[in-house]
Amino acid sequence: MEKNALWLLCILVLPVIACGNKEDDLVTGLPGQPPKQKSLFYWFFEAQQNTARRPLVLWLNGGPGCSAIATGAAQELGPFLVHTKGGNLTFNEFSWNKEANILFLEAPVGVGFSYSNNSTDLQNLGDQVTAEDSLVFLINWFKKFPEFRSNEFYITGESYAGHYVPQLAEVIHDRNKKVTRDSRINLKGIMIGNPVINEATDAAGIVDYAWSHALISDEVHKLIHDSCRFGDKLTAQCNKSFTGFTAYAAINIYSIYTPVCLSSSPSSKNHTRVMSDHNLLTSQDIWGRLPYAYDPCTPHYAEKYFNRKDVQVALHANVTNIPYPYTACSSVIKWTEAPTTVIPIIQKLLKGGLRIWLYSGDTDGRLPVTSTRYSLRKMRLKVESPWRSWFHKSEVAGWVETYAGGLTFVTVRGAGHQVPLFAPAQSLTLFSHFLASLPLPSSRF
Repeated sequence: MEKNALWLLCILVLPVIACGNKEDDLVTGLPGQPPKQKSLFYWFFEAQQNTARRPLVLWLNGGPGCSAIATGAAQELGPFLVHTKGGNLTFNEFSWNKEANILFLEAPVGVGFSYSNNSTDLQNLGDQVTAEDSLVFLINWFKKFPEFRSNEFYITGESYAGHYVPQLAEVIHDRNKKVTRDSRINLKGIMIGNPVINEATDAAGIVDYAWSHALISDEVHKLIHDSCRFGDKLTAQCNKSFTGFTAYAAINIYSIYTPVCLSSSPSSKNHTRVMSDHNLLTSQDIWGRLPYAYDPCTPHYAEKYFNRKDVQVALHANVTNIPYPYTACSSVIKWTEAPTTVIPIIQKLLKGGLRIWLYSGDTDGRLPVTSTRYSLRKMRLKVESPWRSWFHKSEVAGWVETYAGGLTFVTVRGAGHQVPLFAPAQSLTLFSHFLASLPLPSSRF
């Protein structure tokens, strides 16, 4: 395995720790940066082999307000995982940097180590400002790392990244039409897991998934459907009908067949979500199954690890002493703007020639496979390759269907909301085939 490089940077004020042939430096300002003092923190892992020829992949976690470092990097698909009470790291055999250069971004400000010197920024966040700030970050990142500018670029993520990913792809796509060739970002496609796509179909999918998995009664199912109708916009009456939706009061909505965390940690008590709040998609209570020694309290260990001063010093993080503790999902931000659907953006990106893959862990009750299927049905796409099984190591790993125009939908059997954590080997296979634009294996052997 070639020598890896690990990079960390807070745009504007935070330092860089560099390995390889780059020098340690301090970024004090960049042309085109936002007028306010916003700092977005990232963790970058070069591909384990053939770095220069591998794609560059950005990973975003949802929420809104959840950390791509504490969640995506440290629990799911990064090279190092935090999953022990002692705070030790272990190598991830199925890290996605086996296939690509992986960039984890904590966005927006107020998430993880990303911050703003203007406290009002934390109270006026939304989809648009997140996309705009993430674009500025990428423009500046490519100035810092021009050797990756020509690499194929992909954006990936999960959950509320169903908004973040296509919205960022759209602003990149639009910008590419206006700038010179050597300033363009070589965007080729996006991939999103258990995504928030369309409010009405997402909500209908939650109810029908719970009913079909024997979590609610016929009466509750009928009451919600009679009240909601699930048109283009959810009504106040529909929202009220969800108050009796207690299917997940005692189990883990993000992984319906695995245990909940019984830790005394305050965040472990926050399992019940208000189902009428369809923008409150925090993954603070996602307890996933690791490849071995499953511990549903893993998020607590990640938070504890990144709150350690020695860890922050090593990462060149929190040098301004942020006045609140590091959490996997932010409690200091306020979301003020979000569209009810991103379907028009997805359709626009398909017309623009981008490759789009959506995948669903089929034991997630919060953004279930039914929600994504309903959203796809609403898009009225023509089926190109019909529904079939796909395989990993001779076993059925899930099902897949492809549509005309470049969209593929994949399920991952037995995986919860955080697919790379529940099914690490299968997710690496999924990721590699997405990057190569190859069909998933169609037979056992």
